[in-house]
Amino acid sequence: MSERLRAVFCDHLSIIRGKYLPASKISDSETRFCRSTFGVHYDRDLLPAPGAMMMDGLPDMELRWTADSIRDSWRQDTKIVLGDLYDDAGAPLPMCPRGALKRAVAAWETRGLTPKIGIELEAFALVIDDDGSLRPYDTPGAVVYGTGPFSDPRGFNDSIWEMADQLGFNLDMITAEYDSPQFEYTLTFDNALKAVDDIVLFRQMAREIAFDHDILLTFLPKPLPDVGGNGMHINVSFTDRDGKNALSTGGRGGPEHMNDLARGCLSGLVHHHKGLAGLIAPTANSYKRLQPASLSGYWKNWGGDHRNVTTRISSEGGAKARLEHRMADASANPYTAVAAVLHAALLGVENGYELPPMETGDGFEVTDATEGTATDLAAAIADLAADTALCSAVGQGLVDNHIYMKQAEVEKTADLSGTALRDFYVHFI
Repeated sequence: MSERLRAVFCDHLSIIRGKYLPASKISDSETRFCRSTFGVHYDRDLLPAPGAMMMDGLPDMELRWTADSIRDSWRQDTKIVLGDLYDDAGAPLPMCPRGALKRAVAAWETRGLTPKIGIELEAFALVIDDDGSLRPYDTPGAVVYGTGPFSDPRGFNDSIWEMADQLGFNLDMITAEYDSPQFEYTLTFDNALKAVDDIVLFRQMAREIAFDHDILLTFLPKPLPDVGGNGMHINVSFTDRDGKNALSTGGRGGPEHMNDLARGCLSGLVHHHKGLAGLIAPTANSYKRLQPASLSGYWKNWGGDHRNVTTRISSEGGAKARLEHRMADASANPYTAVAAVLHAALLGVENGYELPPMETGDGFEVTDATEGTATDLAAAIADLAADTALCSAVGQGLVDNHIYMKQAEVEKTADLSGTALRDFYVHFI
């Protein structure tokens, strides 16, 4: 097969959409899609969502990229590229998640700070039986932090690692997680846009390679009801104009050594806690994971080296100083999720919100925090709509589209539970 280009974008539902273009068009810098893709739901229902222009002729939008953003891919004779979306008149498309992240980065850069992001993804491995039903991948002897064939008998993670190496993804870790058959994938810190581009393509690559091994690798927040959930932890730091970590106070980390920037970021993340959930835990299934005592970022709190708080302050200082926000899951568009976290943190720096005391409870039986996220998608979307400062910062056009689609999702999933609710999403996330 002759070489081709796979031009893709990550949409409002965190689904990778795109098209294959012939070798003759690899030198091009744009291709077109129907703008009303932003009105398409998981079940392919086409809705008149804000900005989708379903009732206005379903016009085009344009995906644009630069030549230096074209990469080798994990498919033979295929290049791949991510780009930005523009409307038919050439203006940036308001719903474009990648554009939202670029705006968030630019807002921080006006303060002389460059956001650095590291993302941890969790996923469960499922097997599709002949009748189409799903069951957990059999991993006899798997343990938390497990490696080797007892954790992954088919070795699909070895194939993921090998391809990631070939393509230049900077893997920090692959390991078996607490529950079986669950795995964690971590990429190293990088500038925010590159880090999220990498995680979006890595996630798609991992799912496709697993599928080649007859595994459905799902990043859905709660695909199995009786075990833990899948998170998408967002680690954040900033470099200043001298290239130094702006969260660092020297060689020591943890809550005792925070600077004003760290405190400001924390205050914003705590203040906008409830509104954030509607953007970064955005499915009905998210609220099966997002519960008290579940290490999931439910509580409106922060702490030190404590996995049962929402924002964790690394005990590592110096160049490794960072904040870890633990609420998001990978049903969220990673561009939107990181943009939302960056904007919430910036609002804290700009507005000087009061920072509540550090969490001292264990998070299982005792919690200082008295307020958490909503416990279902409908309430989370209402909380998002009420947080007008966060909505405006992320981008009103994107948020209006998101809220409309999620309100429709509430209705679509109202009568679903158990595997039926899972299966509404599982082949997409």
